[in-house]
Amino acid sequence: MKIVAIDGPAGSGKGTVAKILANKCNLVYIDTGAMYRAIAYLTLKNGINKDEEDKIIELAKNAVIEFVDEKVFINGEDVTKEIRTMEVTRIVSPISSIVKLREILVDMQRKIAGNKDVIMEGRDITTVVFPNATYKFYLDASIEERANRRFKENQEKGINVSYEEIKESIRKRDYNDMYKEVGALMRTEDQIYINTEHLTIEDVVEKMRKIIEE
Repeated sequence: MKIVAIDGPAGSGKGTVAKILANKCNLVYIDTGAMYRAIAYLTLKNGINKDEEDKIIELAKNAVIEFVDEKVFINGEDVTKEIRTMEVTRIVSPISSIVKLREILVDMQRKIAGNKDVIMEGRDITTVVFPNATYKFYLDASIEERANRRFKENQEKGINVSYEEIKESIRKRDYNDMYKEVGALMRTEDQIYINTEHLTIEDVVEKMRKIIEE
């Protein structure tokens, strides 16, 4: 079983790179961030406040999250576009800080991986989900560059959110992600650090592919 684990802050290119590498290196791609977003979406859909932890935990316990043809489903509903809205983005970080919820989803992530060759990205994949991963990467970029990437992505998807809103959302998320009680985003000595700021997606993919295949 080969496990490629990628951590890094929002907008550092983890998801895009992981999808391409999955195809190039014959790996199963598991988007853990989408799983937390799916629970956040379900929280909003059920009219639950982000502070009602017990209710959110119950939602997660009974949730069925699936990845089919690069689409995200929760309880049979295709939520691929819905989980990327600003409403979901605003609450996903505090929701993902709920310790019991993280335990439920980490267990789910390990079960989805099973004995497959997988590539998984998120905030705590190299440190919590798969601390003994075959390859550990940490992707990074400045907050300005990451906000600009998200702004362009949203424009392409028809999501109307200003650059300043996105930048402020990322700034808050960075802080939340780094100071979580459990599953905090952190740098470690055994991660391979890649600053994606001035690299194309193709450059990053090729750099990682060589490490994985060689």
